[in-house]
Amino acid sequence: MTHSTPAIVILGQGSLATARRIQQVYPGAQIHGLSGRVEGADCTYQEFGATLRTLYQQDTPIIALCAAGIVIRTLAPLLLEKGVEPPVLAVAEDGSAVVPLLGGLGGVNVMAREIAAGLEVVAAITTSGELRFGTCLLNPPSGYALADLELGKRFVSDLLAGHSVRVEGAAPWLEQAQLPEDPQAQRSIHVGSAERQVSANELLIYPRSVAVAVNADFADLPNAVRVALQQAHVALQSLACLLAADSQMASTSLREAALELGVPLRFVSAQNDLEALATVAVPAAKIVKVNNLAIAIAEQPLDVANVGRPRGRLAVIGLGPGAAELMVPAVKAELARATDVLGYETYVRMAGPFRDDQVQHCTDNREEMQRARHAFRLAAQGRSVIVVSSGDPGVFAMAAAVLEALHESDDPAWHSVDLEILPGVSASLATAAQAGAPLGHDFCVMSLSDNLKPWSIIEKRLDLAAEADLALAFYNPISRARPWQLGRALEIVAQHRAPATPVVLGRDIGRPGQTMRVTTLGQLTPEQVDMRTMVLVGSSTTCVFPRPEGGNWVYTPRWYGFKPAS
Repeated sequence: MTHSTPAIVILGQGSLATARRIQQVYPGAQIHGLSGRVEGADCTYQEFGATLRTLYQQDTPIIALCAAGIVIRTLAPLLLEKGVEPPVLAVAEDGSAVVPLLGGLGGVNVMAREIAAGLEVVAAITTSGELRFGTCLLNPPSGYALADLELGKRFVSDLLAGHSVRVEGAAPWLEQAQLPEDPQAQRSIHVGSAERQVSANELLIYPRSVAVAVNADFADLPNAVRVALQQAHVALQSLACLLAADSQMASTSLREAALELGVPLRFVSAQNDLEALATVAVPAAKIVKVNNLAIAIAEQPLDVANVGRPRGRLAVIGLGPGAAELMVPAVKAELARATDVLGYETYVRMAGPFRDDQVQHCTDNREEMQRARHAFRLAAQGRSVIVVSSGDPGVFAMAAAVLEALHESDDPAWHSVDLEILPGVSASLATAAQAGAPLGHDFCVMSLSDNLKPWSIIEKRLDLAAEADLALAFYNPISRARPWQLGRALEIVAQHRAPATPVVLGRDIGRPGQTMRVTTLGQLTPEQVDMRTMVLVGSSTTCVFPRPEGGNWVYTPRWYGFKPAS
């Protein structure tokens, strides 16, 4: 059984080396380290119990490097329904023991053996059926589905009690199992796509060997598929995917039908004749036409990755300022599913680590439009593509370039791509949060770079924003090519602000070596700033007061001109 990318959770620095070895087994996995006790983890957390319970409720496999009892007591309130739990394992801090705890039907024993192999130890498998038979009968491999879990449990109990069994149909994963086989046995394991009546003496396993060719014209398409399969005497559990012509790739009804049926949606370069479409997609299959739908029934489970192609996806993501804990969960999930990652090399490195099968396309930071077009060309091939920005992709970053490339294109394949913009924590907001709340009232965000707009426009906007008494956030404040522009910008602002106006300078906020200082408009000089510095200039109401641990809090109150009664 396939499982999603696990989370590796550690409590102390001594576990980090073992966690890194496990990460080599699962390259996409992130190491979660306890804040204040672990340095060098991929992300940090504040409270062990809350973190473990959140991961469990998100169906994330958990590899906890601590005592098994701690994990069990932590998750005990959530253990309501066996069979719907993600894999949970406890691993000794030194890697000497691997103990699968939960998720026997989710592949936990497979994970335990994978981790144990990586650590060069033996996994502590305790599942009675797996120990006796060498396989978990209730967890068939990817490409097969169990018909009824509860009847399956009784069936395995009968075998453990001494009953014999016969195997009907092709079950290659059972060929090496130590089953008590007898051709005359009353109990049988039946593998096939034909719909059958469930029986206590039969373990039904359905191969996912069926594809149904559909189009967007059907009313209530999910029910139409169910009825067609029933009339063809094919089990719904054997449905591996829906097929459609690539001209309908952007259809919402097709996407919703596939989601409701819980199967992938694949597209074929063919006309809307569904029988021909099914033949092209699954050439060796038997084609059955029912109610104007074409059902392709193969002899073996379908490798859906090689049937047609998926709708291409392009996500423009914001990594945030750099710290893993400031990256939003939706972005982390997108990174895990991507096949291709495009971006400025520095930002692509920030987005890692990546799996070996994920292709990195690194380009110069000035090649935005070329990068956007390259992303659409890849996504139009059915790939899952990410374009990486630091901060938020919509703030002086790649989202606008990607949309501009799409707007200029008349290629229908580009317009059929599933495009999504995923937000990130921008540098201005990250710096403001470190300082307190200098952007707590109306504010203006500006780039001082004149690479893409004339300096005269920048001066005009600066003058108007400063006159309006908005707090100001400056991106790209200075560079070697334009060392004079920040000084001129400060002159313009100083025409409308007092010298005592608070200014926050945040350099590399959210990254190693970050620094932050609070100064005033009168004391600020261009020499104190570089390209990696975020400059926040307060309004006339911005306040500063000391922190007990040193430094200052900076905030702009939400009232303006008058203070409301408290």
